[in-house]
Amino acid sequence: MTVGAVILAASVESALADADGVPRVRRIADAAWAGGAMPVVVVAPDPDGRVAAALAGAEVTLATPVDPERGPVGQIARGIDVAAGLVSGTTGALIWPARLCWVGPETVTSLVEAHGPYGESLLQPEYEGAAGWPVLLPLDALAVFRAQSATAMPDELVAGVVATGLSTHAIELGDPGTVIDGETRREDLPPYLGPADPSGGQDWGSPVAAMPEDAPLAGPALALDRD
Repeated sequence: MTVGAVILAASVESALADADGVPRVRRIADAAWAGGAMPVVVVAPDPDGRVAAALAGAEVTLATPVDPERGPVGQIARGIDVAAGLVSGTTGALIWPARLCWVGPETVTSLVEAHGPYGESLLQPEYEGAAGWPVLLPLDALAVFRAQSATAMPDELVAGVVATGLSTHAIELGDPGTVIDGETRREDLPPYLGPADPSGGQDWGSPVAAMPEDAPLAGPALALDRD
């Protein structure tokens, strides 16, 4: 059982927007990896290489977007296809809009762990009863997901795929970053109400901590082919 993360930025500006001194996609990629998601894929335009530069040293693959006319569903499917191609046996994917840059690695760990007992369900984190992101889509439902309208926005895509009969399971994780986006400063977020330590043995932040300080900053892997 492997769960990847698909981080979605519609523009260079949204990818590189400031998140407490770090580009949003970099903060999210590090949180996803530290929380146990593998592989981590960023779908974002990068005409001048600035997004790749922001991801230097991260365990991430940068994928070129598909034609914008295919809408958010096309970009999400693109990222999932790349993730599934990178790691065989991938059974789920975290769908992660780049605007939700304050999600903690502990939330990733909790969703990945819940994918075990709820492997056929779409998983969605909650904060004080409000549904948030990232949403974990089981790859068995990918064909149904692809069939959603190209004009549907991410929230509508989730509602649409659930309306087809896919089971869903909401998990109260106490992470305000799942519902409050980067327009709110990190210091202004309401309190985190979740567990202080991971429940399943994953050492949050261990992938980052394991890297020597003087290690060279390799660029992200690139998935440039378009389907």
